[in-house]
Amino acid sequence: MHRIMITAATYENVRQAVDYAFQLFPLELREKTILIKPNVLRAANQEEAITTHPSVLRAVVEKVRTMDPGSIIVGDNPGIFGYGENEESFKKTGLMEASLGYYQNIGNDSQKVDFNPDFVSSVSLSRTVMEADIIISLPKFKTHGLTVITGAIKNSYGFLPGAQKAKLHKAAGTPERFHEMLVEVFQLRVPDLFIVDAVVGMEGNGPASPDLRDIGLILASDNAVALDAVIATMMGCEPGRLRFLQKAKEAGLGDYDLSKVEIIGELKRIPDFKLPPFSGEANISNEALQEMIHKRTILRPQPDPELCTGCATCIDQCPVSALSMIDNLPQVDADVCITCFCCQEICPEKAITLR
Repeated sequence: MHRIMITAATYENVRQAVDYAFQLFPLELREKTILIKPNVLRAANQEEAITTHPSVLRAVVEKVRTMDPGSIIVGDNPGIFGYGENEESFKKTGLMEASLGYYQNIGNDSQKVDFNPDFVSSVSLSRTVMEADIIISLPKFKTHGLTVITGAIKNSYGFLPGAQKAKLHKAAGTPERFHEMLVEVFQLRVPDLFIVDAVVGMEGNGPASPDLRDIGLILASDNAVALDAVIATMMGCEPGRLRFLQKAKEAGLGDYDLSKVEIIGELKRIPDFKLPPFSGEANISNEALQEMIHKRTILRPQPDPELCTGCATCIDQCPVSALSMIDNLPQVDADVCITCFCCQEICPEKAITLR
C-alpha cells in the first residue's frame, strides 16, 4: 500500500517536516550520488510561489548532507519560458543560495535516449538524471492550465533540457496527449522520494498564477501517482479525471485510488480552491502561448563572423554534438539542436546569438 505524509509546516520550521519524511521513507545515501530537483519554472521572486521555496530546498540539502552521501547535485532545467537562464533562475528565486554550493547547470550535459515514437523517436535527457543513484524531487503544490495540477509527475518534465520541452508541447497537440507524454517523460527515470512544498500553494490558471493560498503543509511519498492523487483531492479534483494519472496507473507506476493509500496525517479538501478548466483548451487555443512555443522551437545558434575566432569551444561543449566547424565558423544541425543555449553561454567572445 502506498503511503502519503501530510504534516503541518512553515518555512521557518520546515526542517522538522523534512526529517519526518526521511524517517517515513528511508533512503540509503551513503557514498551515493544524490540529485535534488526543485521546481524552477523560471526566474521569479520567491514571494510569487512559482518555484519550490528555498527554505524547503535548504532543509533537504542540509538533511542529505548529514547522511554521508558521495556527492550532492542540485539542479533543474527551467521551463519553456526561460531557456538559457538556468543560473539566473536559481539566483533570483533564492534557490542558488539555498543549494549551499551544490548547484549545477544540469542542462550543460545531456544524452539521447529512446522515447515513444508516437511523439518523437528520442529525447535528450540531462546526463545527471541518468547517472544519479538517488533522485529527490521537490515539486510545488500548484495548478496548471494543461494538466490541472502540477505535482510529482509533472516535476520530472524538468529532466529535459532546452527547447525540446516546447517541441514536445507541439508534438502532443491536445491536452490529453500532453498528459500521456508527461508520463512517458516521467518513466525515463522515476525519482526515489518526493517532498512537496505546500506551505504556500497556487490556485487558478497556473503554473504562474497570481492566486496564492496559505496551506501550511509539507507532503511526501515515495510514489508519485498516489501523491498526485492526494494533491488533486486536496484541490477538489477527482483524481480519476486526470488523464496523466490514468496513464500512470495503466503503466504500473502506482494507484490513484485513495482507498488503497495510507494517509499519515489528515487529508482535507481545501475549501473553494480555484481550478483551471479541465479540458486544457484555454492553453491549447491560446494563440499568444502557442506562438511563444513555436518561436522557442525554431531558435537556432548563429555565429557572428566578426566576433567568432573559430576556437571551437562551442563545438566541444555542445551536449548533443549539434555543431561542426565549416569555413572556420560553427554551423548547427537543426535536427539535432535542442536549443539549450550552452553554446551561447560558453562562447568566450560572446559571438553566438539564437535567432
